Amino acid sequence: MKVLMINGSPRPNGNTALALAEMAKVFQSEGIETECVQIGREAIRSCIACGGCGKNGRCVFDDAVNETAPKFKACDGLVVGSPVYYAAANPTLTAFLTRLFYSTPFDKTMKAGAAVVAARRGGLSAAFDELNKFFTISGMPVAPSQYWNSVHGREPGQAAEDLEGMQTMRTLARNMTFLMRSIALGREKYGLPEREPVQRTSFIR
Repeated sequence: MKVLMINGSPRPNGNTALALAEMAKVFQSEGIETECVQIGREAIRSCIACGGCGKNGRCVFDDAVNETAPKFKACDGLVVGSPVYYAAANPTLTAFLTRLFYSTPFDKTMKAGAAVVAARRGGLSAAFDELNKFFTISGMPVAPSQYWNSVHGREPGQAAEDLEGMQTMRTLARNMTFLMRSIALGREKYGLPEREPVQRTSFIR
């Protein structure tokens, strides 16, 4: 099994990376392969609603989004990490995720998802909720932990002093491992849930 980790921080060795690394230790101890993609310093354009991905099966902007798409397709679970800016995730990351989720035509149903956020003090739960919406709109079960998936620290490395936050990351990784294995067993025995044709309803009459 494999978990793809996305680091949305512009600091490759900051507190977001520290939280993801704490999870990666657990995954690796459980025999789960991990790969981390660094996005925070990339020049990522936002979606321009051109519809090109619907025709081509990939985004018209050939950047890290298209490079990451096959890794997303192949993984069993996706972990997205971000620092918190004004009670929201890094805009570079949300632009990346918007295009990644929208432009990829493959079925994401039952891939496990988890969001991780890091901040000096506040805004964590708002950013956490923002990132989780990418999973829930795509039929991806969200892995739980013992608390909201957050760590505190301003300067790089300070999150290591947040003992509860680090424990939350380890618990999240163990629970996500269990969730992915359970989904794999369920798929083998029962198959995936039946999907009805999508009904698109407009509120404008």
